[in-house]
Amino acid sequence: MIRIYTDGAAQGNPGPGGYGTILKFNQAEKELSEGFRLTTNNRMELLAVIKGLEAIKKNNIPITIYSDSKYVVEAVEKGWLWNWQKKNFKDKANVDLWLRYIPLHQKLKPKFVWIKGHAGHPENERCDVLAVQAASEKKLLIDHEYEQNQKK
Repeated sequence: MIRIYTDGAAQGNPGPGGYGTILKFNQAEKELSEGFRLTTNNRMELLAVIKGLEAIKKNNIPITIYSDSKYVVEAVEKGWLWNWQKKNFKDKANVDLWLRYIPLHQKLKPKFVWIKGHAGHPENERCDVLAVQAASEKKLLIDHEYEQNQKK
């Protein structure tokens, strides 16, 4: 089984943000993180999941994603995402990221487990550190979709 641990952070919401992701498979472990100059916490929570799934190179291995984001976990596990999709995401945020997530979900079929944030879960705490550090970098990426939508 592949285990993916994720967290997102935004300093101000919106503000500078980042994500942290840890992938574990057998004895292998990989950490991913990036920071953005202007984004939201929910975008970073979702991007952490997407980046973890995009890093997987093998199919047909069970995947469990551990996230402290009720927004992400419940959207998928409670089926809200599929209703949003049927309604063309009318009045929904982060459409670009959800559209990026959907084919990954259909291909890899991950399961989600919600974990309480800042409750001492080692991997969640590490993902938080990665996300906050990424958001604090001097050179931050541009969340183009978010910034373009802010100008409208």
